[in-house]
Amino acid sequence: MKTQMTFSELLQAYFTDYLLRERNLSPNTIANYRDTFRLVIAFAHRCLNKPPTKLAIHDLDASFVARFLDHLEKERGIKPQSRNVRLAAIHSFFNYVALQEPAAGAVAQRVLAIKNKRFAKKPVEFLTQLEIDALLAAPDQSLWSGRRDRALLLLAVQTGLRVSELIGLRCQDVRLDTGAHVRCNGKGRKTRCVPLRKETVAAMRAWMRERKGQPEDAVFPNARGQSLSRDGVEYMLSKHVSSVRKKCPTMETKRISPHVLRHSTAMHLLQHGVDRSVIALWLGHESMETTQMYLHANLELKEKALARTQPFKGRLRRYRPPDQLLTFLQSL
Repeated sequence: MKTQMTFSELLQAYFTDYLLRERNLSPNTIANYRDTFRLVIAFAHRCLNKPPTKLAIHDLDASFVARFLDHLEKERGIKPQSRNVRLAAIHSFFNYVALQEPAAGAVAQRVLAIKNKRFAKKPVEFLTQLEIDALLAAPDQSLWSGRRDRALLLLAVQTGLRVSELIGLRCQDVRLDTGAHVRCNGKGRKTRCVPLRKETVAAMRAWMRERKGQPEDAVFPNARGQSLSRDGVEYMLSKHVSSVRKKCPTMETKRISPHVLRHSTAMHLLQHGVDRSVIALWLGHESMETTQMYLHANLELKEKALARTQPFKGRLRRYRPPDQLLTFLQSL
């Protein structure tokens, strides 16, 4: 008689047999799912007092998953968007469990019934041209790190590459002759080429001469010669943003992350009349509908639309209640 698989066996099979061999998902997706279950296992050890090898699927029921999601929001301070990403990884695992271990089907069904949390969608944050110019002037050009930082920031705001795409660039991916462009691998293993403007070509040419890297070397290394990490890019950006906030007061209230530079690229293209389909191709979006959020955030386009409308000619009249009772109620 077949014995029921343990949680440990199911999780290992889920990663090796399903995600890696069958689905062949990207390393970034695997890392995201891996980090989710690291958090799940640590929370289970704390709450259930069980080591990972002793956990059973029934320990991770809907009640446990709900407590885990609350823990992420209240104790770790994550936003609903990040909570939903973690829940997606858990749902993916329990879909696999339901197929591989029918005896755990009831547990899986209740976990899969947990819904995503709704959240308020704010307009995307982006930098104006003046703010971008101030940021690009921040790195100290007398330092090696400053010259690297300016080249990276200029490439980021002109191409709209994601952080993972920037730190994944290799010297062989940069072409600075006729038809200058960078080639990057984006989400879903989609490769795309993004053209470069003259000022970006000049900055990258100077940096590549100084970099003197081999074809397989990272375009933007850290002080130890290794590829910059995501945390390294975020630290570099926050350092330069802090140095220019006082000089550029409009940046005081903005929360500027590497992804804001990507949003800035999209807004710049949109404001200069580039079609949404081209912007989607430029940024490597899966669907053109993803670029819809930039239309909502673009006040300049809305002001242009407002300028095309005609003013209302209705005469403003003061409201007068028709009798004494309504007059009394109006006065309250």
